Amino acid sequence: MAIYLDDTQRNSISRLASSWTWRTQWPTWALIVTIYGAWFGVATHARDLGLPLSALLLAVLGAWYMSLQHELLHGHPTRSPVVNALLGFAPLAVWFPYGIYRDSHLRHHDDPHLTHPGRDPESYFVSAPVWQRTGAPVRALLVLRNTLIGRLLVGPAFAIAGTAMDALGKIRRGEWREVPVWLAHFVALAALTTWLQRVCGMPAWVFVIGAGYGALSLGSIRSFQEHRVAHAHEHRTVINEAGWFWRLLFLNNNYHAIHHDLPHVPWFALRRVYEASREQYIARSGGFLVQGYGEWIKNFVFTAVAHPIHGDAIAGDQSIPQASHYLDQKSA
Repeated sequence: MAIYLDDTQRNSISRLASSWTWRTQWPTWALIVTIYGAWFGVATHARDLGLPLSALLLAVLGAWYMSLQHELLHGHPTRSPVVNALLGFAPLAVWFPYGIYRDSHLRHHDDPHLTHPGRDPESYFVSAPVWQRTGAPVRALLVLRNTLIGRLLVGPAFAIAGTAMDALGKIRRGEWREVPVWLAHFVALAALTTWLQRVCGMPAWVFVIGAGYGALSLGSIRSFQEHRVAHAHEHRTVINEAGWFWRLLFLNNNYHAIHHDLPHVPWFALRRVYEASREQYIARSGGFLVQGYGEWIKNFVFTAVAHPIHGDAIAGDQSIPQASHYLDQKSA
Protein backbone atom coordinates (compact mmCIF):
# COMPACT_ATOMS: atom_id res chain seq x y z
CA MET A 1 0.00 0.00 0.00
CA ALA A 2 1.36 3.39 -1.01
CA ILE A 3 1.69 6.08 1.66
CA TYR A 4 1.82 9.58 0.22
CA LEU A 5 2.92 12.66 2.11
CA ASP A 6 -0.04 14.63 0.78
CA ASP A 7 -2.26 15.04 -2.28
CA THR A 8 0.33 17.27 -3.95
CA GLN A 9 2.84 14.44 -3.88
CA ARG A 10 0.21 11.92 -5.00
CA ASN A 11 -0.60 14.06 -8.05
CA SER A 12 3.09 14.66 -8.81
CA ILE A 13 3.86 10.94 -8.78
CA SER A 14 0.78 10.28 -10.90
CA ARG A 15 2.17 12.65 -13.52
CA LEU A 16 5.56 10.93 -13.32
CA ALA A 17 3.86 7.56 -13.81
CA SER A 18 2.36 8.79 -17.08
CA SER A 19 5.77 9.67 -18.51
CA TRP A 20 7.29 7.64 -21.33
CA THR A 21 10.20 6.54 -19.13
CA TRP A 22 7.94 5.19 -16.41
CA ARG A 23 5.44 3.59 -18.80
CA THR A 24 8.10 1.81 -20.87
CA GLN A 25 10.41 1.08 -17.92
CA TRP A 26 13.27 1.35 -20.37
CA PRO A 27 15.92 2.03 -17.66
CA THR A 28 15.06 -1.29 -16.02
CA TRP A 29 15.11 -3.14 -19.34
CA ALA A 30 18.51 -1.59 -20.07
CA LEU A 31 19.64 -2.65 -16.60
CA ILE A 32 18.57 -6.26 -17.22
CA VAL A 33 20.54 -6.41 -20.48
CA THR A 34 23.58 -4.76 -18.83
CA ILE A 35 23.68 -7.05 -15.79
CA TYR A 36 23.16 -10.29 -17.72
CA GLY A 37 25.57 -9.19 -20.45
CA ALA A 38 28.28 -8.16 -17.98
CA TRP A 39 27.84 -11.30 -15.84
CA PHE A 40 28.17 -13.72 -18.75
CA GLY A 41 30.87 -11.55 -20.30
CA VAL A 42 33.00 -11.89 -17.18
CA ALA A 43 32.23 -15.61 -16.88
CA THR A 44 33.24 -16.41 -20.46
CA HIS A 45 36.50 -14.46 -20.04
CA ALA A 46 37.37 -15.91 -16.62
CA ARG A 47 40.53 -17.60 -17.92
CA ASP A 48 41.83 -14.33 -19.33
CA LEU A 49 40.86 -12.26 -16.29
CA GLY A 50 42.10 -14.80 -13.74
CA LEU A 51 40.04 -16.38 -10.98
CA PRO A 52 40.54 -13.71 -8.26
CA LEU A 53 39.43 -10.81 -10.47
CA SER A 54 36.65 -12.88 -12.06
CA ALA A 55 35.25 -13.86 -8.65
CA LEU A 56 35.40 -10.24 -7.48
CA LEU A 57 33.61 -8.95 -10.57
CA LEU A 58 30.96 -11.68 -10.34
CA ALA A 59 30.42 -10.80 -6.67
CA VAL A 60 29.79 -7.16 -7.58
CA LEU A 61 27.53 -8.16 -10.46
CA GLY A 62 25.78 -10.67 -8.20
CA ALA A 63 25.02 -7.92 -5.68
CA TRP A 64 23.72 -5.74 -8.53
CA TYR A 65 21.61 -8.67 -9.73
CA MET A 66 20.08 -9.02 -6.26
CA SER A 67 19.13 -5.34 -6.43
CA LEU A 68 17.48 -6.12 -9.76
CA GLN A 69 15.61 -9.05 -8.22
CA HIS A 70 14.32 -6.66 -5.57
CA GLU A 71 13.02 -4.41 -8.31
CA LEU A 72 11.40 -7.34 -10.12
CA LEU A 73 9.47 -8.57 -7.10
CA HIS A 74 8.01 -5.07 -6.64
CA GLY A 75 6.46 -5.18 -10.10
CA HIS A 76 9.07 -3.75 -12.44
CA PRO A 77 9.59 -3.74 -15.37
CA THR A 78 6.32 -5.57 -16.11
CA ARG A 79 3.07 -6.00 -14.21
CA SER A 80 3.24 -9.77 -14.71
CA PRO A 81 4.65 -11.65 -11.68
CA VAL A 82 5.37 -14.60 -13.97
CA VAL A 83 7.42 -12.57 -16.47
CA ASN A 84 9.30 -10.82 -13.68
CA ALA A 85 9.99 -14.16 -12.00
CA LEU A 86 11.45 -15.52 -15.23
CA LEU A 87 13.68 -12.46 -15.49
CA GLY A 88 14.96 -13.04 -11.95
CA PHE A 89 15.06 -16.84 -11.88
CA ALA A 90 18.72 -17.39 -12.87
CA PRO A 91 20.88 -18.22 -9.80
CA LEU A 92 23.56 -15.64 -10.62
CA ALA A 93 23.89 -14.79 -6.91
CA VAL A 94 23.81 -18.51 -5.95
CA TRP A 95 22.09 -18.79 -2.61
CA PHE A 96 18.39 -17.94 -2.60
CA PRO A 97 15.63 -18.87 -5.07
CA TYR A 98 13.87 -15.81 -6.44
CA GLY A 99 10.44 -17.06 -5.30
CA ILE A 100 11.62 -17.60 -1.70
CA TYR A 101 13.23 -14.16 -1.60
CA ARG A 102 10.12 -12.55 -3.11
CA ASP A 103 7.72 -14.02 -0.55
CA SER A 104 10.02 -13.27 2.37
CA HIS A 105 10.70 -9.70 1.30
CA LEU A 106 7.04 -8.88 0.77
CA ARG A 107 6.37 -10.05 4.35
CA HIS A 108 9.15 -7.66 5.43
CA HIS A 109 7.07 -4.78 4.02
CA ASP A 110 4.56 -5.17 6.85
CA ASP A 111 5.87 -1.93 8.36
CA PRO A 112 4.19 -2.11 11.81
CA HIS A 113 6.23 -5.29 12.43
CA LEU A 114 9.58 -3.98 11.13
CA THR A 115 12.59 -5.18 13.19
CA HIS A 116 10.45 -7.54 15.32
CA PRO A 117 12.11 -10.99 15.41
CA GLY A 118 9.69 -13.69 14.36
CA ARG A 119 7.57 -11.20 12.43
CA ASP A 120 10.09 -9.36 10.25
CA PRO A 121 12.02 -11.97 8.21
CA GLU A 122 14.82 -9.44 7.62
CA SER A 123 15.30 -8.45 11.26
CA TYR A 124 18.81 -8.47 12.74
CA PHE A 125 17.47 -8.67 16.28
CA VAL A 126 16.53 -11.59 18.51
CA SER A 127 14.04 -11.81 21.34
CA ALA A 128 15.19 -11.82 24.97
CA PRO A 129 14.22 -15.50 25.43
CA VAL A 130 16.28 -16.52 22.39
CA TRP A 131 19.24 -14.51 23.70
CA GLN A 132 18.95 -16.20 27.10
CA ARG A 133 18.84 -19.67 25.53
CA THR A 134 21.98 -19.19 23.45
CA GLY A 135 25.47 -19.87 24.66
CA ALA A 136 28.39 -17.47 24.80
CA PRO A 137 29.76 -18.32 21.30
CA VAL A 138 26.41 -17.62 19.60
CA ARG A 139 25.94 -14.42 21.60
CA ALA A 140 29.38 -13.28 20.50
CA LEU A 141 28.47 -13.97 16.87
CA LEU A 142 25.18 -12.07 17.23
CA VAL A 143 27.02 -9.04 18.60
CA LEU A 144 29.66 -9.40 15.87
CA ARG A 145 26.89 -9.47 13.24
CA ASN A 146 25.82 -5.99 14.36
CA THR A 147 29.23 -4.56 13.54
CA LEU A 148 29.94 -3.69 9.92
CA ILE A 149 32.88 -6.07 9.62
CA GLY A 150 30.79 -8.81 11.22
CA ARG A 151 27.88 -8.17 8.89
CA LEU A 152 30.24 -8.67 5.94
CA LEU A 153 31.90 -11.79 7.37
CA VAL A 154 29.14 -13.68 9.20
CA GLY A 155 25.96 -11.87 8.15
CA PRO A 156 25.57 -13.95 4.95
CA ALA A 157 26.15 -17.17 6.92
CA PHE A 158 23.33 -16.24 9.32
CA ALA A 159 21.04 -15.50 6.35
CA ILE A 160 21.88 -18.79 4.61
CA ALA A 161 21.47 -20.83 7.80
CA GLY A 162 18.22 -19.08 8.72
CA THR A 163 16.72 -19.64 5.27
CA ALA A 164 17.78 -23.29 5.26
CA MET A 165 16.34 -23.90 8.75
CA ASP A 166 13.08 -22.24 7.73
CA ALA A 167 12.83 -24.44 4.62
CA LEU A 168 13.58 -27.64 6.55
CA GLY A 169 11.14 -26.65 9.29
CA LYS A 170 8.35 -26.28 6.74
CA ILE A 171 9.11 -29.72 5.30
CA ARG A 172 9.03 -31.28 8.78
CA ARG A 173 5.61 -29.69 9.31
CA GLY A 174 4.38 -31.18 6.04
CA GLU A 175 4.39 -27.87 4.14
CA TRP A 176 5.61 -28.81 0.65
CA ARG A 177 4.58 -25.73 -1.34
CA GLU A 178 8.12 -24.31 -1.58
CA VAL A 179 9.85 -27.61 -2.41
CA PRO A 180 9.41 -27.26 -6.22
CA VAL A 181 10.89 -23.74 -5.99
CA TRP A 182 13.97 -25.05 -4.23
CA LEU A 183 14.31 -28.02 -6.62
CA ALA A 184 14.13 -25.75 -9.67
CA HIS A 185 16.73 -23.47 -8.10
CA PHE A 186 19.12 -26.33 -7.37
CA VAL A 187 18.75 -27.73 -10.89
CA ALA A 188 19.48 -24.32 -12.41
CA LEU A 189 22.38 -23.79 -10.01
CA ALA A 190 23.87 -27.18 -10.85
CA ALA A 191 23.60 -26.45 -14.59
CA LEU A 192 25.17 -23.01 -14.22
CA THR A 193 27.96 -24.31 -11.99
CA THR A 194 28.73 -27.15 -14.40
CA TRP A 195 28.87 -24.71 -17.32
CA LEU A 196 31.18 -22.38 -15.42
CA GLN A 197 33.50 -25.22 -14.51
CA ARG A 198 33.63 -26.98 -17.87
CA VAL A 199 33.40 -24.07 -20.31
CA CYS A 200 34.77 -21.11 -18.36
CA GLY A 201 37.33 -22.82 -16.16
CA MET A 202 35.85 -21.54 -12.90
CA PRO A 203 35.71 -24.17 -10.12
CA ALA A 204 32.41 -24.56 -8.32
CA TRP A 205 33.84 -23.44 -4.97
CA VAL A 206 35.10 -20.17 -6.48
CA PHE A 207 31.64 -19.41 -7.83
CA VAL A 208 29.71 -20.48 -4.74
CA ILE A 209 32.02 -19.00 -2.10
CA GLY A 210 33.92 -16.27 -3.91
CA ALA A 211 31.15 -14.87 -6.11
CA GLY A 212 28.03 -16.04 -4.25
CA TYR A 213 29.03 -15.38 -0.66
CA GLY A 214 30.83 -12.25 -1.81
CA ALA A 215 27.64 -10.91 -3.41
CA LEU A 216 25.70 -11.44 -0.17
CA SER A 217 28.48 -9.79 1.78
CA LEU A 218 28.51 -6.74 -0.48
CA GLY A 219 24.73 -6.51 -0.28
CA SER A 220 25.05 -6.53 3.51
CA ILE A 221 26.52 -3.03 3.35
CA ARG A 222 23.15 -1.71 2.20
CA SER A 223 21.15 -3.61 4.78
CA PHE A 224 23.53 -2.96 7.70
CA GLN A 225 21.38 -0.28 9.37
CA GLU A 226 18.34 -0.02 7.10
CA HIS A 227 16.08 -0.38 10.11
CA ARG A 228 16.33 0.57 13.77
CA VAL A 229 14.21 -0.07 16.82
CA ALA A 230 11.78 2.81 17.36
CA HIS A 231 8.33 3.20 18.85
CA ALA A 232 6.82 4.74 15.67
CA HIS A 233 7.20 2.36 12.74
CA GLU A 234 7.79 5.25 10.30
CA HIS A 235 10.92 6.11 12.35
CA ARG A 236 12.41 2.65 11.82
CA THR A 237 13.57 2.98 8.21
CA VAL A 238 16.68 4.83 7.10
CA ILE A 239 17.35 7.51 4.51
CA ASN A 240 20.93 7.09 3.31
CA GLU A 241 22.25 9.88 1.07
CA ALA A 242 24.84 7.64 -0.57
CA GLY A 243 27.20 8.45 -3.42
CA TRP A 244 26.48 7.59 -7.05
CA PHE A 245 28.30 4.21 -7.07
CA TRP A 246 26.28 2.86 -4.16
CA ARG A 247 23.05 4.34 -5.48
CA LEU A 248 23.58 2.53 -8.77
CA LEU A 249 24.67 -0.74 -7.16
CA PHE A 250 21.67 -0.76 -4.81
CA LEU A 251 19.29 0.87 -7.32
CA ASN A 252 18.46 3.79 -5.02
CA ASN A 253 17.27 1.45 -2.29
CA ASN A 254 19.41 3.57 0.03
CA TYR A 255 16.38 5.89 0.06
CA HIS A 256 14.80 3.11 2.01
CA ALA A 257 12.16 5.05 3.93
CA ILE A 258 10.77 6.35 0.65
CA HIS A 259 10.80 2.84 -0.82
CA HIS A 260 8.81 1.49 2.14
CA ASP A 261 6.23 4.25 1.78
CA LEU A 262 6.06 3.97 -2.01
CA PRO A 263 7.15 0.45 -3.05
CA HIS A 264 5.51 0.88 -6.47
CA VAL A 265 7.90 3.70 -7.43
CA PRO A 266 10.63 2.28 -9.73
CA TRP A 267 14.27 2.64 -8.80
CA PHE A 268 15.02 5.32 -11.39
CA ALA A 269 12.37 7.65 -9.92
CA LEU A 270 13.11 7.19 -6.21
CA ARG A 271 15.78 9.85 -5.90
CA ARG A 272 13.63 12.43 -7.68
CA VAL A 273 10.70 11.68 -5.38
CA TYR A 274 12.95 11.98 -2.33
CA GLU A 275 14.62 15.23 -3.37
CA ALA A 276 11.26 16.84 -4.11
CA SER A 277 10.23 16.31 -0.47
CA ARG A 278 13.55 15.89 1.35
CA GLU A 279 12.77 17.82 4.53
CA GLN A 280 9.37 16.17 4.89
CA TYR A 281 10.89 12.71 4.61
CA ILE A 282 13.63 13.48 7.12
CA ALA A 283 10.97 14.66 9.56
CA ARG A 284 8.77 11.62 8.82
CA SER A 285 11.69 9.25 9.53
CA GLY A 286 12.36 10.89 12.88
CA GLY A 287 15.70 12.19 11.68
CA PHE A 288 16.94 8.74 10.68
CA LEU A 289 19.34 10.21 8.12
CA VAL A 290 22.80 8.87 7.23
CA GLN A 291 25.30 10.79 5.11
CA GLY A 292 26.47 7.87 2.99
CA TYR A 293 27.86 4.44 3.79
CA GLY A 294 31.18 5.98 4.81
CA GLU A 295 29.47 7.15 7.99
CA TRP A 296 28.81 3.54 8.97
CA ILE A 297 32.35 2.55 8.05
CA LYS A 298 33.69 5.35 10.25
CA ASN A 299 31.57 4.56 13.30
CA PHE A 300 30.67 0.87 13.23
CA VAL A 301 33.41 -1.22 11.64
CA PHE A 302 34.21 -2.88 14.97
CA THR A 303 31.45 -1.36 17.14
CA ALA A 304 27.97 -2.86 17.33
CA VAL A 305 25.39 -0.46 15.93
CA ALA A 306 22.76 -1.92 18.27
CA HIS A 307 22.39 -4.66 20.85
CA PRO A 308 21.11 -7.90 19.30
CA ILE A 309 18.14 -8.03 21.67
CA HIS A 310 15.10 -6.30 20.25
CA GLY A 311 13.65 -3.50 22.36
CA ASP A 312 14.79 -0.87 24.80
CA ALA A 313 15.08 -3.12 27.84
CA ILE A 314 18.31 -5.01 27.17
CA ALA A 315 19.10 -7.95 29.42
CA GLY A 316 22.84 -8.19 29.38
CA ASP A 317 25.65 -5.88 28.37
CA GLN A 318 24.41 -2.29 28.63
CA SER A 319 27.65 -0.95 27.16
CA ILE A 320 26.53 -1.71 23.60
CA PRO A 321 24.67 1.40 22.37
CA GLN A 322 21.27 1.32 20.76
CA ALA A 323 21.36 2.58 17.18
CA SER A 324 18.41 4.84 17.90
CA HIS A 325 20.32 6.53 20.72
CA TYR A 326 23.29 7.24 18.48
CA LEU A 327 21.18 8.59 15.64
CA ASP A 328 18.91 10.64 17.90
CA GLN A 329 21.97 12.34 19.40
CA LYS A 330 23.31 13.11 15.92
CA SER A 331 20.08 14.60 14.70
CA ALA A 332 19.43 16.64 17.84
